[in-house]
Amino acid sequence: MREGVAIRRDETAEAVRVPDFGVAPAGAVFADAIKRPLLIRVGKQLRGVFDRIIGASSLVSNAPVLDVREFGWTELLRDNWEAIRDEALACEGRSPALASISPDHRAIAPVNKWRSFFLWGYGYSIEENLDRCPVTRSVVAQIPELNSAFFSILAPGTHIPAHRGVTKGLLTCHLGLSVPRDGDARMRVRNRIVRWAEGETLLFDDTYDHEVWNDTPGTRVVLLVQVRRPLRQPGKWVADAFLGIVRRSAFVQEARANVMRWNAAMRAREM
Repeated sequence: MREGVAIRRDETAEAVRVPDFGVAPAGAVFADAIKRPLLIRVGKQLRGVFDRIIGASSLVSNAPVLDVREFGWTELLRDNWEAIRDEALACEGRSPALASISPDHRAIAPVNKWRSFFLWGYGYSIEENLDRCPVTRSVVAQIPELNSAFFSILAPGTHIPAHRGVTKGLLTCHLGLSVPRDGDARMRVRNRIVRWAEGETLLFDDTYDHEVWNDTPGTRVVLLVQVRRPLRQPGKWVADAFLGIVRRSAFVQEARANVMRWNAAMRAREM
């Protein structure tokens, strides 16, 4: 098995324009933080308590960046990366701005510079998108405890400011698909700088403060996969209960509706 992308301890353009097709206004009710679902807001305030319970129950490392060799399913991603890359690049022009799909990302997602092509979201499959990516569909279907999967596309010159994920009950994996070599595409996870490599995987805990830069003239594309963290009790109960609430929330349901609306608009445009 190949090792994951090299990690280095280091303390230290223009976006591709995609038509909005009216998706953003549908999520405008979330523009104000006060309008976000109550359970999500309360959950984020209690996140520290939840995360301590989950961390104490973790069956794997609680480090910011984990060893991919401890997660056998990451080898399946690496073995199929070229076919997954080809499918991702074929779908690039059909990928909406993340902020128009997930209004909760508006505070950190530069307009039209961070785009996403969703395949799975909080356990919900996007069948129309999966149909366009048969190899990726087959591969992600074999990943245990899958929560979400999407192609994450960063335009040249993009900076995603520091932010944190919603729960320690999830782990995030990036599979490098298209990584420009002229310049520096990197991510800071807590106090570590990591860089993507094509065909390699990077696994990290996104509840640690992290930020991303694409200081290159090219577009960076990765497959982003989120899985449930392996847990014992009581952390498993806490994580499962919280994720169940999030999955049923208006926050997730609105995002699903926005994806469907975007896809319908794309179909109409192509007629």
